[in-house]
Amino acid sequence: MSDILYRWPNGAKFGGRIPKEKIYAYGNLNSSIREKIIAEVQKIIWAYKLAEATINLPGSPDVPEVQVFQIGAKVSDVSDAVLSAIDRAIPFPIVFELAREIGDIREVRMVVASKQIEANRVKLGDYYTTNWLSEDYSRSELPLAVTLPGLYAALLEPLTPLTMRPGENLKQVTARIQTVRKLEREIYVLEHKLHSEPQFNRKVELLRTLKLKNLELDKQR
Repeated sequence: MSDILYRWPNGAKFGGRIPKEKIYAYGNLNSSIREKIIAEVQKIIWAYKLAEATINLPGSPDVPEVQVFQIGAKVSDVSDAVLSAIDRAIPFPIVFELAREIGDIREVRMVVASKQIEANRVKLGDYYTTNWLSEDYSRSELPLAVTLPGLYAALLEPLTPLTMRPGENLKQVTARIQTVRKLEREIYVLEHKLHSEPQFNRKVELLRTLKLKNLELDKQR
């Protein structure tokens, strides 16, 4: 996890509070998720709207705007299940900033999932997060970008376990992350099988497969 928070442009400030009831209505949520939102969320602020009209970067059908939501936590954290419910209720990519109070200390962490909207259906990838940081942590300028999709990818990149390759878009890097995680799981299983396998010939076969999987993993990273 990285240590980074962004200095959002003043011209993109939105500042509207979102009633939880709107999330319930648009998200078509079951009772257990509603209860989680009630238990975990103090307030939801639509803090910034990153759009062509506010930061002069053209959008695309996939990323017409990027929203920044600031969420005050009632407890020590806000779960991915709650973030997912909010994400699915809003038809734009969202960068979340979660804030909590531990005694006299106020901390913030940034959380983002890769989000694709296809045929009015929201498809979410894994959530990636920074560490919890002090509220007065020094914020960074936004990454350089010439389009909103490029900015969205650049905002997400420091939070992911991989570095984006030249010319690679967010959808491609998300697919590569999924491939890496699949390979890591397969390697874990192979290593355990190798450790417990008594037959020499089978050990040789497992070693050969393990080597190939590790080579493939190195290529994806």
